[in-house]
Amino acid sequence: MLKKILSISGKPGLYRLLSQAKNVFYVESINDSKRIPVHSRDRVVSLGDIAIYTETEEVSLANVLTSMVAKENGAKASVSADASQDELKEYMAAILPEFDRDRVYPSDIKKLIKWYNLLVEAGITDFTQKEEEEEAEAEVPEAAE
Repeated sequence: MLKKILSISGKPGLYRLLSQAKNVFYVESINDSKRIPVHSRDRVVSLGDIAIYTETEEVSLANVLTSMVAKENGAKASVSADASQDELKEYMAAILPEFDRDRVYPSDIKKLIKWYNLLVEAGITDFTQKEEEEEAEAEVPEAAE
C-alpha cells in the first residue's frame, strides 16, 4: 500500500499514484482527491521506500506507522506536529525506542506525525498486511518462470 503513496517535494500532503506515462505521473491528493500531473523533474518519494534510522539498523516506515496505529488505537497522533523538540523525541521513543537520536531530527518526527495523521484521516491504517501481499504477488510470477 505504501508503495503507491507518494510525497512530492514542494507540494503539501500525500498523494496516491494513479498512473504513469513516460515523463509524468498522475497522482491524486489524499486530502481533497484533486488529481494533478507530476513531472519527472519533481522530487517524488514513495513512502514504501522510506526507513527510520535506529541504533542497529533501519526500520521501514510501514513498521513505524504500524507501531503508531497500535499506540494510538487507530486515532490521530496524541502529540501535535508543532510540539516541542523534547515532546517529539519522547513520542518517537514511545513508538520506536531504539531510534537513532543523532540521525532522526525533530523535523523528521514532525513529518512522520503529519503523514500519519493524513493517512488516518484518509482511512488508511493497515500498512503491513497489504505490503506483504504485494511482495508475495511480485515473487510468485518470478518463481513460476
